Amino acid sequence: MNTQTRSRARVGKQTLMVLVTMLLAFFSVFAAQPALADSVGEEYSDTIVGNIKNDGIALQGVQILVEGNGYSAEVVTDAEGKWAVGVPSKGTYAVTLVEDTLPDGIAVLEGGAQQEVTFGLTGTVVQNFFIGEGQRTPISVFDQFMMRLFDGLNFGLLLGLASIGLSLVFGTTALPNFAHGEMVTFGAVMALMLVSFGLPFWIAIPGAVLLGGVSGWAMDSGLWKPLRDRRMGIVQLMIVSIGLSLSVRYLFQFFIGGDTAQLPYSSGTGEINLFRTVSLGVVDLISMGISLVVIIIFAWWLTNTKIGKATRAVSDNAALASASGIDVDRVIRVVWIAAAALAALAGVMWAYFRPGIRWDMGTQILLFIFAAGVLGGLGTAFGALVGAIIVGVLIETSALFIPSDLKYVGALVVMIVILMFRPQGILGRKERIG
Repeated sequence: MNTQTRSRARVGKQTLMVLVTMLLAFFSVFAAQPALADSVGEEYSDTIVGNIKNDGIALQGVQILVEGNGYSAEVVTDAEGKWAVGVPSKGTYAVTLVEDTLPDGIAVLEGGAQQEVTFGLTGTVVQNFFIGEGQRTPISVFDQFMMRLFDGLNFGLLLGLASIGLSLVFGTTALPNFAHGEMVTFGAVMALMLVSFGLPFWIAIPGAVLLGGVSGWAMDSGLWKPLRDRRMGIVQLMIVSIGLSLSVRYLFQFFIGGDTAQLPYSSGTGEINLFRTVSLGVVDLISMGISLVVIIIFAWWLTNTKIGKATRAVSDNAALASASGIDVDRVIRVVWIAAAALAALAGVMWAYFRPGIRWDMGTQILLFIFAAGVLGGLGTAFGALVGAIIVGVLIETSALFIPSDLKYVGALVVMIVILMFRPQGILGRKERIG
């Protein structure tokens, strides 16, 4: 191993150690805020509330699911049997009482365990269930698993769009970009802005992706390349990315406020039954289709085009690629443009998946974007995609076997276990960490 390779390996190892430390810090903050409580979605002004009692006795720990308009949330009843779920917009929602969480011998007697609620003129709607002694008709574990599996694939493909760009930026520059979450938010905000200008959504979404690519070009030419030319260290660059993240995030809040905005058709256009009880919304199916097509096109670009092959060469060994005649700065510029465009598209998909656009929406999934990249192998686009699918599926399906408020923890624990045996990631090269 020559001096340059050893130096790059040491830098990669140091960067990975710093990155893992930052991830643990982010995770500790995230884990300190449980996903389930007696209320969720407090950031929304419209709320569905209820009270679960049996013969006047409050039932604590009963799980309630709220789904509709592309939005889903889970909550459990408190000591008084009360629960509340904030929703991003008025409309019709399916409210499901998970009967397995009721005491033995207690079931929903009238109306079924799943009922619909529709908002009226006010921002609050009450949904109660008539329960008592009776027999339950639970959904099979297989059907529950399949429904969550498809949700996980949808979430994983969304993460894949963002994590591929993040991983390529790291591979070509060794920079773990903590402002990548704001690049995700930028795409959704630009789509909202273009729609507000009167453009139809089928023009606004490609326009937002195009503007995302332009922002990637602007960031590299105006910030990152000058810093690279000054030979600034990776740790200093990472701190710059954290500062950039905070600055841009609060600029978003200044311009769009703290409310949640919606893109056209975010309320959904119905559901399509796939098989048995498994169904997906039309918006979800379109989102998965777009993600798959874009990922396939990007994979073809990486493996078959001249600039794509050059990108892979720079990601593998920048010094050797430069010695071979490859314009490394040009490749890095292209990578930044592609990464920002993919992040912008992921932002639009995330706005439909949540649904809704908020000033900090990219930050909410930044941890999982990094987790996907680290799990798959930082610097490898295909590894990032594999890691994203694994993270997305584990997050959704693990709730069947562990408490729902720990499903995010479960996915990250699996990531840590895999990295203990393969620290370079699933598809990463061992030389990257020494």
